[in-house]
Amino acid sequence: MTHPTSSRRTRLAVLLGTAAVLTATAVTAPATAATAAEPPYAAVGAGVGTGIGPGPVAATGTGHSQHAGTVPLTTYFTGSAYQLRDTTRGNQRTLDAMNRTGGGTLFTDPDNDWGGTGTPADRQSAGVDAHYATAVTWDFYKGVLGRNGIRGDGTGVTSRVHYGSNYPNAFFDPSCFCANYGDDPATGRTLATLDIVGHELTHGVIASTAGLGSSGEPGGLNEGTADILGTAIEFFADNTTDVGDYFIGERVFTDGPLRRMDHPSLDGHSRDYWSRDIGTLDPYAASGPARHFFYLLAEGSGPKEINKISYDSPTYDGSKLLGIGRDKAVRIWYRALSTYMTSTTNYARARTATLTAAADLYGPASVEYGRVAAAWTAVNVR
Repeated sequence: MTHPTSSRRTRLAVLLGTAAVLTATAVTAPATAATAAEPPYAAVGAGVGTGIGPGPVAATGTGHSQHAGTVPLTTYFTGSAYQLRDTTRGNQRTLDAMNRTGGGTLFTDPDNDWGGTGTPADRQSAGVDAHYATAVTWDFYKGVLGRNGIRGDGTGVTSRVHYGSNYPNAFFDPSCFCANYGDDPATGRTLATLDIVGHELTHGVIASTAGLGSSGEPGGLNEGTADILGTAIEFFADNTTDVGDYFIGERVFTDGPLRRMDHPSLDGHSRDYWSRDIGTLDPYAASGPARHFFYLLAEGSGPKEINKISYDSPTYDGSKLLGIGRDKAVRIWYRALSTYMTSTTNYARARTATLTAAADLYGPASVEYGRVAAAWTAVNVR
């Protein structure tokens, strides 16, 4: 599923299982990329060496990213070069797609210092963003929600940056268990930001749990879930360069975020509240009430400043809400997704699923349960 590309609010494609077909011109990567191509999704041995002598071993490198500043990277030393391969997180790998739409080249480096000055001029820098954000996403799901990888089976994903030629989109493809990130034509910046990577990999979680559909109200909940958990991942990272916020894609494009959660309609496309025609909209517009519900549940209504960003979230019925905090809101949504939602869940059933999840976690007479109900009412889901 892809947006048309006529405006910034419809540029980011977050596909739900089918890779885009593009005509792209191949380019030659500089020496900082891998020197030998390999099949993009072939299994690579995940064994970690002893660290004694020059043999293969997991290592910690330094990455200079386009979006997240200077970050630590878990890499793999082969005995002669370092790879963007993380054997501590399910053998996750990061490839240079070489501006093509198939195949890819594993990034390698001689000294484990990646990305040059962290600008699009160095092809490694996009790989740094993707490799770092993918590791953060793994740690979020495992550390916060107890999920061992995107599928829950301990398997890491393959990430590919520089996908296509001037392709300002990103998508997750379950058929190859891979995430693909293009570059914005205007700036050259990769789309592999913390929130977008979290969004794309969450599509893999959705496919492995509820299997929400891609159209109608289930499609809106699918996209809303990816934004909700992608936002939670950005906050979890606690990165001082890319600070947590309730916007999606704000670091990529020069004209503002693609979507927002506190007041979704301010993107000029999304709905703030549920209405009977919500299922006839594209899933990004239809995801607005889910995003808005999550913000209200976590933070409450009205004006608020978070990480020096001002928000002012309205409600359908004029109610004034108090939030329960992002951590509890995330746990309720994830339990609802992984335990009670199905491929055909609509907004009314999502309300029931989250109320049941809140009762499981905090009790049916709890403050949390009552605030879940109030937040749904505040986006006109009753």
